[in-house]
Amino acid sequence: MRVSVIGGSTVTDEAYGRAERVGRLLGERGHEVVCGGRGGVMEAVCAGARAAGGHTVGILPGSRPAGANEYVETVIATGMGNARNPLVVLNGDAVIAVDGGPGTLSELGHALDSGKPVAGLATHRIDGVDGIEHVDSPSEAVAYVETEAGADT
Repeated sequence: MRVSVIGGSTVTDEAYGRAERVGRLLGERGHEVVCGGRGGVMEAVCAGARAAGGHTVGILPGSRPAGANEYVETVIATGMGNARNPLVVLNGDAVIAVDGGPGTLSELGHALDSGKPVAGLATHRIDGVDGIEHVDSPSEAVAYVETEAGADT
């Protein structure tokens, strides 16, 4: 299964560690990681996935493939800026949000609009909006998307 992991490009050590653990769990369980391909949560999730033998895809906002973090295996340079955000979520069977700022908020909107299962780990809580399953740990986030999207997707 492909899992889109979204989150902040500038994060605390704690958020980085959570994202790295999400990536490691996804890689250990044979899932492919899709992300925005840059720093912060995106770098951490790719580092974790790669350490566990998983494959990583980075969909970059810029037009230079060299802009990807060192753990991205498949680089997709779009030159679209944040207009690439829908591509990040649409290329996953499910979404895990870790931390995040305004870009993550837009990706959450696209994920919910497209009906993707979404696990939120220390991310935006939006009053009146259903569809984000807020969880307390990386293992809960991975278990949720596996159950909702199907591990064999």
